Amino acid sequence: MSAQTFFAALLFALVMAFTPGPNNVMLASSGARFGIARTMPHLLGVLVGFPVMLFLVGLGLASILLASPLLQLAMKTLSCTYLLWLTFQIARSSSGIGEGIGNKPLTFLQAAAFQWINPKAWLMAVGAISAYTAGHGSQLYFQVAIIALITLGVTLPSTLTWTAFGAGIRRFLRAPLALRLFNLAMALLLLASTVPILVEIWDGLKQV
Repeated sequence: MSAQTFFAALLFALVMAFTPGPNNVMLASSGARFGIARTMPHLLGVLVGFPVMLFLVGLGLASILLASPLLQLAMKTLSCTYLLWLTFQIARSSSGIGEGIGNKPLTFLQAAAFQWINPKAWLMAVGAISAYTAGHGSQLYFQVAIIALITLGVTLPSTLTWTAFGAGIRRFLRAPLALRLFNLAMALLLLASTVPILVEIWDGLKQV
């Protein structure tokens, strides 16, 4: 991988990692409800789960997905169904600080597994592998490993930033109205992240 390709992949990863998406919104919400310490398993699940997913996608899962439009449509539909349910749960939540959906934060395994139905994670993984890898065999594996390490490096500060943001405003959410407005804002951000994938689902249904 050339230096130019490396820095292009790094810039792409930074933009995708820090912009709002399901992982970041859920971490901010968890940080506000449970604080940084209790959110750490969730954070670590994202930190480990996404690079592992990207690496496996780079080793061939992306080609399987891209070769089957029906499989793509099914995965997008599953992803959006879950995210819309989660959006509804957050929007209607009136849980106090220290409480939340299910009264506990996500575990490491739950957060890691979520990456496989996270549309933004798939967009980033397929986009990075398609744009910044070439060749085959050991050369391809090396490039995929480098991209996975890049995502690991940028995911750590991005997840910490969003979790810290949630934890930082925690003290302002003691009032029921403030908590309600925060939950609605998080729900709207999560809903916004589903719009592009909903458009893709609609286009896919028209082609079936």
